[in-house]
Amino acid sequence: MKLPELKIGPFIARIPLIQGGMSIRVSTSALAIPVAECGGIGTIGGSGVPLLELQEDIRRAKAATDGVIAVNIMYAMKEFYDLVMGSIEAGVDMIITGAGFSRDIFKIGKKHNVPIVSIVSSAAFARLAEKLGAAAIVVEAAEAGGHLGTDVPLRELFPDIRKVVTTVPLIAAGGVINGFEMAEMMDKYGADGVQIASRFVLSDECSVSQAFKETYLKAQKEDIVEVQSPVGMTGRAIKTPFIKKMEQGEDVAAPKCKFKCLKKCSYKYCINDRLMASCTGDVENGLVFCGANAYKMTEILPVKEIFKRFVRDAESVYKENR
Repeated sequence: MKLPELKIGPFIARIPLIQGGMSIRVSTSALAIPVAECGGIGTIGGSGVPLLELQEDIRRAKAATDGVIAVNIMYAMKEFYDLVMGSIEAGVDMIITGAGFSRDIFKIGKKHNVPIVSIVSSAAFARLAEKLGAAAIVVEAAEAGGHLGTDVPLRELFPDIRKVVTTVPLIAAGGVINGFEMAEMMDKYGADGVQIASRFVLSDECSVSQAFKETYLKAQKEDIVEVQSPVGMTGRAIKTPFIKKMEQGEDVAAPKCKFKCLKKCSYKYCINDRLMASCTGDVENGLVFCGANAYKMTEILPVKEIFKRFVRDAESVYKENR
């Protein structure tokens, strides 16, 4: 059966798939544009990126496609408000936000007619987000990559949140890597769509270094570990030499903070530096965030082919039994 469209505010995605907004400079317009062109929601990672650079990237994406372009901005960022307002000024279609919870963001979205999509990991915050005016809610579970808000698996967490969210689209995120799982979350669990990140790292269009992609391809299940982020949250990443140094108790802190990008930071290490290192090819000294099932992915594909396979496999089993 044909997959339904995903409507968030006034925007309609032909395919109910949001590409996760991975920072720093993992999800850029180079990735968001082809995702939007394929009928999904293309998302630019807006955290840890200078405002003018982010605005330029949003404008580049909006000029290149008539599809839906979002930006993901972590609430933990010190310049959260400026990044939100700058993204709106640049013409982004919607804002996706997590890693903390902002009440004011919904007032801003309403004032400027920009849909706000909340990433949550509990029924309590999902209920609150819906009440405050979220246009859609992403349920991000334990299998997700990057910063984690829960240790509860997706198939345990999602049903509890599905019970309390009744008026806006509810999106499943965390560990979904193929169309069969996409259909399962929609058909069996009642998701209105899925958010997928790690699968798009292994796309031709993702602008990270080849070394970053090779780290994904070489990773085994045991290589994917949880790490403590200076943001104050647990994260999931592939074990690199940098992470091994941390595990051995070595001092990996930067001599001086160059960015001062977070509202709260342990300064145990500079997450901006470490994410950029791997993104540009220095995986040995970098941090490579990934989802729990990244080890199951074995090839780099064009975004168009990723969509083709997701839709084909999902529609082969999707029955809309709800």
